[in-house]
Amino acid sequence: MAKKLNKVDVVTVGVGWMGGIVAAELTKAGFNVVGLEKGSERTREDYLHTHDELRYTIRGEMESKLTKETYTFRRNLGEEAIPVRDKATIRMGTGTGGGGSHWGAQTHRYYPYDFEIRSKTVERYGEDKIPKNMSLQDWGITYEELEPYYDKFEKMAGVSGEPDPNYPERSSDYPNPPLVKTEAMRMFHETTSKLGYKPFVTPSGTVSQSYTNPDGEKLNPCQYCAFCVYNGCEYGAKADPVITVIPTAQKTGKFELRNHARVIRVLYDGKKATGVIYVDTQTGEEFEQPADLVVLTSFVFNNVRLLLLSQIGVPYNPETGEGVIGRNFTDHHVSGAVGAFFKDKKFNSYVSTGCLGETITDFTGDIFDHSALDFLHGGQIEMRMSIYGNSPIMTSNTPMGTPSWGREYKKQSLYYHNRSLTVSVQKATLPYKDYYLDLDPTYKDDLGDPLIRLTWDVSENDKNLLTYVLGKCKEIAEEMGADIIDEYPITEHFSGVSSFEHNAGGAIMGADPKTSAVNKYLQMWDCENLFVCGSSAFPHFGVSNPTTTAAALTYHATEGMIKYLQEGGLLVQANNQKQFT
Repeated sequence: MAKKLNKVDVVTVGVGWMGGIVAAELTKAGFNVVGLEKGSERTREDYLHTHDELRYTIRGEMESKLTKETYTFRRNLGEEAIPVRDKATIRMGTGTGGGGSHWGAQTHRYYPYDFEIRSKTVERYGEDKIPKNMSLQDWGITYEELEPYYDKFEKMAGVSGEPDPNYPERSSDYPNPPLVKTEAMRMFHETTSKLGYKPFVTPSGTVSQSYTNPDGEKLNPCQYCAFCVYNGCEYGAKADPVITVIPTAQKTGKFELRNHARVIRVLYDGKKATGVIYVDTQTGEEFEQPADLVVLTSFVFNNVRLLLLSQIGVPYNPETGEGVIGRNFTDHHVSGAVGAFFKDKKFNSYVSTGCLGETITDFTGDIFDHSALDFLHGGQIEMRMSIYGNSPIMTSNTPMGTPSWGREYKKQSLYYHNRSLTVSVQKATLPYKDYYLDLDPTYKDDLGDPLIRLTWDVSENDKNLLTYVLGKCKEIAEEMGADIIDEYPITEHFSGVSSFEHNAGGAIMGADPKTSAVNKYLQMWDCENLFVCGSSAFPHFGVSNPTTTAAALTYHATEGMIKYLQEGGLLVQANNQKQFT
């Protein structure tokens, strides 16, 4: 039987970016917060001397082990799902800071089109432009409403960047100037400008200079060592919950962080959440943590799985289209690229960060006309210095046709190691009726609970979009003067590989409880004192990395949480976009 603990104001499930933001904002407002994190404690000191590609990049030192908890996947309703055990397939963060401690720190915003995607698509192209089985919907919030919270996250994280020329006017500039330009970035900038596009340095949560954020947390200038993705930053240059929002919460004296606390249920009396049950992963003991407010702030799969296991909300049924928990699952990383190889140019790709590069967004959303095109949305084109800093184990770029081993392979891999660039696409992923999350009927975790099952495949919209935008990538590589250009084939079906934690949906936001799990404040329609933060709220996946948008939504949600703790009740009525005052 679980040991019952003293009641607190707020309990969060997961202490990464979203849990850290909730803890910082609610403790500053005077509330007592307990953060439950199933992984081990982590501080900045743990990042010292972590320049070890084998230990961190290959073996995943900072990630969840897939032997106890994982997910299963299938491509359609007729297939039997299989569990994922290969670390290269999914990179799920664990420990204090979660994935926010080893992210690449790319910090683009989503576009106004994203938040009102169905309305704006119908307005411009008509309803027939939307495929019949595409479950496209508005988010229940507008970009204009969310913009101040984007700005708040960027200032907290010390984002370095320059404005996207295709974006609406910002309320303020990025707090830090962009990262340095390399020779390869200058080549991309000159080439794309010549072609009539609008390039800019990719915005980054890795800071370009010494910076103190509005909460008084200090970040140091980047050293361009390239040990960013899969690594914590030993210099304190990369924004990370461990050095920003978590210390902010701890300084209030109102935040308690409990590590090795694996939440297995949200306690629900049919109207409200009364707390959570968690297992101490070191001792096996069970505890009940009562709270006035419960906030799920973990990864997409865990947020949705906890709702399903706790029987909160109506599970989604893909055959009828009814229900909401599990609806609109999307996966970001079926993207594409072309390889550009140069015989007489060399690049220093060891000098890098998690997202050092340039971007063009001219083929994103409704920035360009889709009237004659066979897809919706689009993709941003990027030229990044290697996100691994040309690490020798992970990186071996050779032209197609090169043997995969032997003398010729060694010769070509050494020759092209610093003579190649990649022009890539990060694309939007739109939802379909048959793509969703539910509990697997066969496979269970080490505690006997069903694993989460994802049903998802590459859509015609994905393939048509990639074919179009990859043609632009090839055009850019040709204009840059590449001697060899390899066009990497578009995958026909989902392989199960879902790296970089870029997943979304399952507990989506909206204005209608029939098609959404949470409202614009990420408050559950069916359980008013339960909030669900993170990209599980996204009704679709935009072109860029999810953290910045998930964080902006969470900052907005914390205002709703404070309002709820003060006054109670649903903050937004169904199909009513009026904001509380």
